[in-house]
Amino acid sequence: MAGKTDARRKTQLAAILASMGPGLLTAFAGNDAGGIATYSTTGASYGLGMIWTVPIMCLLLIVVQETSARMGCATGKGFASLIRERFGVRVSAVAMLSLIVSNFAVTLSEFAGIASGMQLFGVPLQVSVPVSALVTWMLSMSGSYRRIEKVLLALSCVFLTYIAAGFLARPDWLAALHATAVPSFSSDPHYVSLLVANIGTTISPYMIFMVSSNVVEKNLDASDIPGQRVDNISGAIAAEIVTWFIILTTGTVLFPAGIKIDTAADAAKALVPLAGQYSSLLFAIGLVGASFLAACVLPGITASAVCEAFGWERGADRTWREAPVYRGIITAITILSAVIIMVPNVSLFGIMMVSQVINGVMLPILLVCMVFIASDRHVMRGHANGRVWNGLTWLTIVAVTVFTIIMFVLQALGF
Repeated sequence: MAGKTDARRKTQLAAILASMGPGLLTAFAGNDAGGIATYSTTGASYGLGMIWTVPIMCLLLIVVQETSARMGCATGKGFASLIRERFGVRVSAVAMLSLIVSNFAVTLSEFAGIASGMQLFGVPLQVSVPVSALVTWMLSMSGSYRRIEKVLLALSCVFLTYIAAGFLARPDWLAALHATAVPSFSSDPHYVSLLVANIGTTISPYMIFMVSSNVVEKNLDASDIPGQRVDNISGAIAAEIVTWFIILTTGTVLFPAGIKIDTAADAAKALVPLAGQYSSLLFAIGLVGASFLAACVLPGITASAVCEAFGWERGADRTWREAPVYRGIITAITILSAVIIMVPNVSLFGIMMVSQVINGVMLPILLVCMVFIASDRHVMRGHANGRVWNGLTWLTIVAVTVFTIIMFVLQALGF
């Protein structure tokens, strides 16, 4: 009996490990150039005064990713396909157009992050951007989702650099843990603006599509839901640990020195005289790696969602003849993003503002679509949301909506 029990446990563990990947990748992709810049600015501006938001961000991320993955496993369909079936072609078309514009703008920011990070190593933009664009495109065209997943999961190890940088900063660990457990508030509009940005940058519309799409690409089904739950919870926790260390490092080193920053590259430069060259080097490596990871996944997720919404062939294992739209969208987003980044005096800030506005409008709508689909027992059968999870999902929707409204008001007031 004991032998059979051990064998059963080993089989279950193997099944869980085999289904893992989509949740981890999605969570880490969220810690992209824009996210790192936001967290770095938070630490530099307010020290550890906003590090208490990290557990909240982690909970929101777990709710969204677990629900999205469960929908993919239970139905065998991605989020885009479920939107079309549940809400019709018109809603699906508007969602896809918004997603294309939003993801294109975010992809631009990823190549900008690669460029600024590589410049810290003396590599000019004219070299780093074309080379990184070519590498990301070749990886997307490699013809095997599992191969792409393995490469990207290996690349995710780059986030360990932020944890190492945090230890090199020699923080007051007890003070950091206290600040994490005990919230502190301020009526300063800039504090509120950053607070909203911190929570807003954790969940992006593409994340919902990415998790469900990757689940379908991996051919997972309802039996893989326990493994996906482990994958998404562990991925969210791991990603938010990285976020915690980014705020910890900049809050410990830059805030006491009164150094203000606007980008993640600024943070890497500022760390040199205060925390040593190694901290700066690790921060810069993390920026390049994180930006590259997100630049790899965004064009593919966009192409997959659009093709799924309109019933076109998609997938990394499809050829140009089998899936011309899928491969064409990936190629177009990659090339256009790289070309625009190399245009002199291009307003990346303006591009990111457009992306932020689109994301702010899209996200609450997509989350409402998600909760209706996940609660529908005709669609989800025995894997629909329970009362507790439904409550958490609606709580997430309300929180995101309120933060979005606050963000728009603050932007209108010039903060």
